Amino acid sequence: MKLKSLGIGALIATLAGVVQAHTPIIDDSAKTVRDPLVIDDPEHSKAIFSTLSGEPQYYRFSSTAAFDFYAGITAPKLEACDLQRTFSFDLLNDQLEVIDSRDGDKFEWWPWYESYGKTWYWVGPEMGEDFYSTEQLPAGTYYIRVQNRTNTGEYALAIGDQESMGIGTLLKLPGTLKTMRDIYWDDSECR
Repeated sequence: MKLKSLGIGALIATLAGVVQAHTPIIDDSAKTVRDPLVIDDPEHSKAIFSTLSGEPQYYRFSSTAAFDFYAGITAPKLEACDLQRTFSFDLLNDQLEVIDSRDGDKFEWWPWYESYGKTWYWVGPEMGEDFYSTEQLPAGTYYIRVQNRTNTGEYALAIGDQESMGIGTLLKLPGTLKTMRDIYWDDSECR
């Protein structure tokens, strides 16, 4: 009985830790300005993994009330190579005018180990600080544009800082993490 209680306690503690992580999303759609990836809740923490394939990618989100805003960009840190590409992103209003920009070429990227996924990242520029929001945006519709000089390479865009996952996401998490590592942490990409 005591062993069973310890096992259940360990499972609850593990899930509680995972629940506090960014929700990983793998999306390699084109994400054009005419067909952006729509982010339902910009305050809910997500890490959207994608690949630039020749064009900038766009994300759209809206809120009917003022909201805390966080966005940051990372790149997979491959064991066998240095930082391959940097990424920049712009916050745009509903008219696609630039409100704020973060230039990855002018930022000193730093390595960071993410313990839930057991993976290393290069951390790039962010709108916020240390993965958390430092400002509010007024109600409205906004876009984020991700790009770099060649518009190529793998990245993860983090949005929001309210960290929680539903049971459905938790059940899919092991498969999502394996797929993520297989696609985005491929050392054969080292050049």
